[in-house]
Amino acid sequence: MQAIILAAGMGKRLKALTKNNTKCMIKVNGISLIDRMLHQIDAKKLKRIIIVVGYKGQELIDYIDTLNIKTPIKYIENPIYYKTNNIYSLSLAKRELYEDDTLLFESDLIFEDSIIDELLNDPRETLALVDKYQSWMDGTCVKIRDDNTIKAFIPGNHFKYEDINNYYKTVNIYKFSKNFSKNKYVPFLDAYVKALGENEYYEQVLRVIAMLDHAEIKVKKLSGQTWYEIDDIQDLDIAESIFAPNNHARVKMLQTRYGGYWRYPKLIDACYLINPYFPPQKLIDEIKASSERLLTQYPSGMDVNSLLAAKNFGIEKANIVVGNGAAELIKSLSNHLTGKTGYIRPTFEEYPNRYPAKSSVYLDINNKNYSYKAEDIIEFFDTKHVDNLVIVNPDNPSGNYIKKSGIKKIIKWSNQKHINLIIDESFVDFADEEDASIITQDILDANKHLYVIKSISKSYGVPGLRLGILASGDTKLIEKIKKDVSIWNINSFAEFYLQIAEKYNDDYAAALAKFRKERTRFGKKLNKIKGLRTIPSQANFFMIEITNGYTAAEIVDKLLNNYGILIKDLTKKTNGKNYIRIAIRNQEDNDKLIEALKGTL
Repeated sequence: MQAIILAAGMGKRLKALTKNNTKCMIKVNGISLIDRMLHQIDAKKLKRIIIVVGYKGQELIDYIDTLNIKTPIKYIENPIYYKTNNIYSLSLAKRELYEDDTLLFESDLIFEDSIIDELLNDPRETLALVDKYQSWMDGTCVKIRDDNTIKAFIPGNHFKYEDINNYYKTVNIYKFSKNFSKNKYVPFLDAYVKALGENEYYEQVLRVIAMLDHAEIKVKKLSGQTWYEIDDIQDLDIAESIFAPNNHARVKMLQTRYGGYWRYPKLIDACYLINPYFPPQKLIDEIKASSERLLTQYPSGMDVNSLLAAKNFGIEKANIVVGNGAAELIKSLSNHLTGKTGYIRPTFEEYPNRYPAKSSVYLDINNKNYSYKAEDIIEFFDTKHVDNLVIVNPDNPSGNYIKKSGIKKIIKWSNQKHINLIIDESFVDFADEEDASIITQDILDANKHLYVIKSISKSYGVPGLRLGILASGDTKLIEKIKKDVSIWNINSFAEFYLQIAEKYNDDYAAALAKFRKERTRFGKKLNKIKGLRTIPSQANFFMIEITNGYTAAEIVDKLLNNYGILIKDLTKKTNGKNYIRIAIRNQEDNDKLIEALKGTL
């Protein structure tokens, strides 16, 4: 068995990174692609490695000479790399294909070691390695028959997104038997190059061969192994997080992305907080049906969007402003409120991060469950001079909840004390208490000092739309904030969601009921795991103390790297104590997390 690596390309999409070296010399976490690949192949003790070079070919050869590869290496030069594609590079190695069974690689790949074993250990002689199509993948896709032969190659102009569940992406790693190369592939390769030219791709030849009645090439499906193809700087960024040098580094890289985890389809995100049972499929389908119009037309301005939000929340449009997520509104509101601000800690750090520490007053909660009541807040801040008070209810990360009657007490007290009261009720819909929201016209009208923020992303399970609202009886400040944010601060998809959301109120109520039932079930299962102490929660997450000697960081590392589950480390929020926060997802994901915690602890 031998290996052939195609490494002649210029890698133009990597721009400055390939100005002075080849694409395969790009480094992922300090190790070049070709360094990693050659050492992976070298460990398999093949007879030889053939590398087709072109752009910066001598620089690549000189670099490889420094890598201490024991397997013999033969170089083939593609002198016209700048005007040909990989079909020509492979044709230059056709004599070598005759001489032995071959593993064929493209040089812009990064993959885990076991992927080579998948091909070597499979008794079938000629294989195309494929993986289930995911949104990040680009390039040749195929459909597969039940007998693991290729039913069809799907070129880009025939790619149909509605059919992606039937697509597999070629990994661009193949195993060719010597007989297959000699009797099928090379003859077709020669004919294809002669007929259609040198600026094509070698997969086109496989496409022709796969259409034969007795095609020898079979597919080998990956079963969860990790790989990535690096074509541009975005690919490089993602690859560095997937192939981090150690477990802790991988956790840090993912956490500092602050989302975008749809790029990691095998990851279970139990860190960021959403509604796992909303929106319903019908709502999603309605947005899909209008996606072309929404994509190609401008959204409305703030006046229309305020009207839509007011309709959904049953208040006047003068009392509400729509934000690009609650974060935009938190920032804008903080710019308009001056003086000292009070917080209950630990809490959602977006608020205290907006104010200087010297202007902040904290009520630190230190009891076992980080619990507090309305009376605790009033008693503490009654003797403190604060101009503003922020309350997150239910609080994050504890899940502590103050009932509506308690919140009304705080509203009345703060009014008497002339304190601006900011209530974040992003998680209030998850509480067991019905009609818990204080976003009502009568409450707002009677309390001009009250500002209520709500993240639609969290409550309604649409974080990708980036929606939040701020409601207040202080219509002058609401108007200032409307002028403060961009005229088109939300996109057409978010606006359309606000337009249709009211139709799905019954679905939302049903989703919340289903969620509360799952929270109870999930909480009971968590309570049975030795080494954990789960704090009661009225939100869509649990704060959990680690009691068996593990650190929170160790638990986070193990869950991500052993089970593909991302959770939140609360060490910094609890002054070094070992607490974690886990999002409550659907039953299937929650059960996976239960088993992962059991396996870890």
